Amino acid sequence: MRILIVIPAYNEQENIERVVDDLIQNYPQYDYLVVNDGSKDRTAAICREKGYHFLDLPVNLGLAGAFQAGLRYADRMDYDMAIQFDGDGQHDPQYIEAMAAKMEEEALDVVIGSRFRDKKKPLSLRMMGNQMIQLAIQITTGVTIKDPTSGMRMFNRSMIREFAHNLNYGPEPDTIAYLLRNGASVQEVQVEMKERIAGESYFNLKRAVEYMVRMCTSIVLIQWFRKRRA
Repeated sequence: MRILIVIPAYNEQENIERVVDDLIQNYPQYDYLVVNDGSKDRTAAICREKGYHFLDLPVNLGLAGAFQAGLRYADRMDYDMAIQFDGDGQHDPQYIEAMAAKMEEEALDVVIGSRFRDKKKPLSLRMMGNQMIQLAIQITTGVTIKDPTSGMRMFNRSMIREFAHNLNYGPEPDTIAYLLRNGASVQEVQVEMKERIAGESYFNLKRAVEYMVRMCTSIVLIQWFRKRRA
């Protein structure tokens, strides 16, 4: 079973070394690929200096474009599974084994590393957004995904190919909702996530609200007009 860890990275010079060195030293059974998404800092330089496996995108494509670049590589190299993995140190690779086992045992298309599969969500404005997106997915698909905004998502071989070769397949909750409505099998595995090692998160309160509104609008309205091409 060949698994590729895809690490989209934008301006992660303070984090990327610790993230990748941990994978190399403690999880050599997995392959990894850093996708430098047009970073303006030393992210690419660090990858070169350390001899990491990485793609160096000349411009910033955003998460969707960077992740698709990684999945095109995974498709070309015929990986069985690929996992979306943050470059900021929040995702813990110890859970990859359990996610892969669940995917294989239950023949799933997508497995989400969930903070809230077995735990209650804390009370916060950000978690209210998470709850709203969960509700939008439940209303439109009939499926309950307790942590739809988790960025730790594993995809099987067929999903790798689908994400690699189609437009508008961002690794986001609206795409998960779209796939569910079109028959994809998605389950969650309980994980714990760490605090960001260094640097600032993209999501301040304003951006978090904008993201919630955009995702809910897309799930409830826009996704109905998409046509799936395998």
